[in-house]
This record gives sequence, C-alpha cells and structure tokens, in this order.
Amino acid sequence: MQPAAMDINALKERMRDTWMAGDFGVIAAYTAEAAKDFVTRLNIAPGTRVLDVACGTGNTAIPAARAGAEVTGVDIASNLLEQARTRAAKEGVTAKFEEGDAEQLQFSDGSFDAIISMFGAMFAPRPERVAAEFVRVCRPGGLIAMANWTPTGFVGENFRITANHVPPPPGIPAPVLWGEEATLRERFGKGVASVTCSKQMCIFKYPFTPAEVVKLFRQYFGPTKVGFSRLDVAGQAALASDLEGMWTKHNQAKDGTTVVNAEYLEVEAIRA
Repeated sequence: MQPAAMDINALKERMRDTWMAGDFGVIAAYTAEAAKDFVTRLNIAPGTRVLDVACGTGNTAIPAARAGAEVTGVDIASNLLEQARTRAAKEGVTAKFEEGDAEQLQFSDGSFDAIISMFGAMFAPRPERVAAEFVRVCRPGGLIAMANWTPTGFVGENFRITANHVPPPPGIPAPVLWGEEATLRERFGKGVASVTCSKQMCIFKYPFTPAEVVKLFRQYFGPTKVGFSRLDVAGQAALASDLEGMWTKHNQAKDGTTVVNAEYLEVEAIRA
C-alpha cells in the first residue's frame, strides 16, 4: 500500500524535517572514505554530466567533481545543501547543489550521463517513482549507480531495532528493500539494459565506545534524534540499550573504540 495522495506532501515535509534535525554532516564524515571509494569504482570520465540524488553534504558529489565531472547535487534538506556548498568551496571543486525531490526531478529527459545515489534516494517513500525518474533523466546508454544498505547487513538490523520501538509510517516500503538485488531489478525493469550488483562493506570507525556512538547518533543523526524524541523516558532508555547492544555485538575493536562492517549493495545499471 502506498501513502494516499493527500498525505504524501505532509509525509515528505516530516521526512525533510527529520533529515534536517541534528547535524548530518557530523555523521556523514564517518562514511566519506567509503563514498570516495564508491565514486572511484565508477570510473567517471572528465566532462561527464552527473546528477547526485539525495546528495546530502556532498560525500559523493565532491569526489565526482574532483574527477572532472560536471556535477549537480539535489537533496530535500536545505541545510545539508549549504554544508555541501561550503565543503566544495573549501576543497576547491565546482559543483551545483539545489533542492530537489528524488521522486520528481526538475530536469528534462536524458539530461545526464550518470545518475548516482549513495545511501540517499533509497529513503524516498515511493521507490517506483524514484526508479522511473532515474531512468527518465539519464541518457540512453548512461549509468545509473546506487549504494543501498541491505536488509541482512548491520544497518538493516539497526533499522529493525529502531522500528520495534518507533514504528515507521504505514504503507511505506522498507528503504533496505533497495538493497535486495531482485527487488532493485524489478523496480528498474525494462528501463535498464543491464544491471551489475556487488556486495560492499562500509567500515564504520569511531574513536570511542559503542555507548558513545549511540549518543553521537542521538545528537546528530536526524532520524535517530527524531525517533528518540517520540519516546518517553523509559522508551528512550530501552531503545538506547538495544542500540548499544547491537553496536557492541558487532564491534570488532578491543581497545575502547568502535569498528563495525556495514554491508551495502553496489549497483551499476546501464540505461536502455
């Protein structure tokens, strides 16, 4: 079941407010290296017209621009775009950043040679519209590349734990379904000529304990911050305990820091 048409605008406003809560730039800094690696594997040639959908603070847009691509980044959260512009200027690269909706991109058909999205467009509430828009604005023969958390990986487990305490809006497909190859292929359908998928790991490294990692996300990661705000004191304590337990269970470090491998599905599709 999809959200009713009359409710979708209100839902998206809540989603925008959620992503603008906290300071996502603090969280994004810990996945910046994985983003660089993702872009490097795409072998984007200089002059390539790239659209980075749900670009956040520029983790993928900036490396793509550094590689010589003509990059446009779009996101629903204006504060993240401001951070992306500041980062790009500081790093001496040229890229455009503007507000945009993954389900209704404000570009003409075939405007870009490559569409990329890392841990971003997967959160839009109507995935079939995202897939259709990616195909529409990509030129025939162009690249559509995504990095999506998997249901079976660490982040998928994180989402399930959180949903047990703070149920997501009804009728919205789980974002991690984008991390299932069969589901992804079905969504793009005949819009792509080929799809290549591989499992990759994003290594989360934090110079503090799992309990402090949870505190970091509570303060700076919008979805976690908002989720905790919807619970009473007892509910917050229960969610914090479950999240700390999850980070501790997966932690590979033994020195008081936190190192966790988070699986994602890397996708490279060629537009039909």
